[in-house]
Amino acid sequence: MKIVIPVAGAGAKLRPHTYTQPKPLIHLAGKTILSFIIDQFIEAGHNDFIFIIGYLGDKIKNYVEENYPQINASFIVQEERSGTGHAIYLTKELIGENEEMLIVYGDTICDFDLKEVLESKQSLLGVKKVDDPREFGVVEISIDGIVKGVVEKPKIPMSNLALVGVYKIMETKKMFDILEKENHSFNEEYHLTSILESMVKNGIEMGVFYVNNWFDCGKKETLLETNATLLSKVEYASEEIPFFDNTIIIHPVSIAKDCEIENSIIGPNVTIGENAIIRNSMVTDSIIGSFSVLEKVVLHSSLIGSDAMIKGNSQSLNIGDNTEIDLR
Repeated sequence: MKIVIPVAGAGAKLRPHTYTQPKPLIHLAGKTILSFIIDQFIEAGHNDFIFIIGYLGDKIKNYVEENYPQINASFIVQEERSGTGHAIYLTKELIGENEEMLIVYGDTICDFDLKEVLESKQSLLGVKKVDDPREFGVVEISIDGIVKGVVEKPKIPMSNLALVGVYKIMETKKMFDILEKENHSFNEEYHLTSILESMVKNGIEMGVFYVNNWFDCGKKETLLETNATLLSKVEYASEEIPFFDNTIIIHPVSIAKDCEIENSIIGPNVTIGENAIIRNSMVTDSIIGSFSVLEKVVLHSSLIGSDAMIKGNSQSLNIGDNTEIDLR
């Protein structure tokens, strides 16, 4: 089985951070978004990965090669932003005939029974019930759980089952045959949901699996909520925290190695990257990037990129990498 991870998107909703850092490499709860995805498959015994890269793709490639030298990683460059359907089409030469593939979007962190999905002999689409399905790909299923239809962001939704961005495809040859037959030019964005809908229309039977949690990493507010949710889980929060001079730590927090913190109050729900320096500050419900410097600031609900410097007094910020701000 090949694990296919499309990570070519520009992450426009998380700007300014994604001007210099791909969205999958943003840290939350002590790990990058991409690491949450890769680690679950390594733990399940799978090591064959295909990464579809584009925008800032060299950073994705370097991160994977440096942090996961043990996996079999292939990289395909999507030169044009022609959608997820086109991205999957580019993997054709790396997928064996009818070799199973599991597609996971590079900004998707889900909680589900991975073993059950991997062992299934049927193609499966990951879904979760949502209040307003108009912003998602939507699935309609029959009484016995078979997929009847798939639509991208319908004005009138056929159901409240949203696609979460995890797909197990058994009939890969038929999928690629459909792509060839339809002969899409890919001049405009062609979504993976269009492929899935065509597969259903061509008689390919698919089921669904329900995810327990679906962590949204698409924009600042939901990213901070995801950070807080993950930190509430014992395995992601820091347990052994070094002594910081005249500092109060309010759990849960995740503090990376080699940080300098003094005369500050940190937490709850704070993730701090490695080598960050925080002095005379209060930080709550925030993500602070590596090598950032905070002095005499009060931050809440803030997302601070790497190598940023903030001095003075602030309440809520959204600051990208390599930024220097003096609010004194």
